[in-house]
Amino acid sequence: MKNKSYKILFVCLGNICRSPAAEGVMKKISADKELNFEIDSAGLISYHQGEHPDSRMISTAKRRGYPLNHHARKIEAQDFEYYDVIIGMDGDNIRRLNQLCPEKYRNKIHKISEYFIEVKDYDTVPDPYYGDMDDFDNVITLLEDACEGIAQKLSM
Repeated sequence: MKNKSYKILFVCLGNICRSPAAEGVMKKISADKELNFEIDSAGLISYHQGEHPDSRMISTAKRRGYPLNHHARKIEAQDFEYYDVIIGMDGDNIRRLNQLCPEKYRNKIHKISEYFIEVKDYDTVPDPYYGDMDDFDNVITLLEDACEGIAQKLSM
C-alpha cells in the first residue's frame, strides 16, 4: 500500500534556525519511515534570504544526525496553494501566516505544538537565536517530537 503524499512547509521568522531545522529533522524521519513527503521551509521576512542556516543550528543539527542544506527564503503567495500543511513555530508565526494567507487556504496552517507527542511543557518551539547552545539543542529535541507526531498523523 502506497503512502499518501504530502507537501509540508515549516515556517519561522527568518528561516535560519527553527524552520530549516524542522525541515532537516522531518526529511530524515520521512526517509527512515519511507513516507512520501515533500518538505521545505520558509521565513516570514526576507532579511536572511539566500543565507545558510545559523552556524549554531547547523552544528547542533549535524551533531544530532540532521544535515541542513537549505538557503533561507521568504514565504511566497503561491506557497499557500502549493503546500498541503503549513506549520508555524509559535503564535506570532501563526498570526502572520493567517494575515498573509488567502482565507480559502487557512485550514492548512497549523502550530507546531499540535503535533507534540511527549512534550507537555511547551506550546511553541522557542526561537534560539539570542540564546546559547542549550537553546539550539532544545529546539532539535522539540522538533524531533513534533516531527514524529507529524509522521504519525499524516501517515494514518
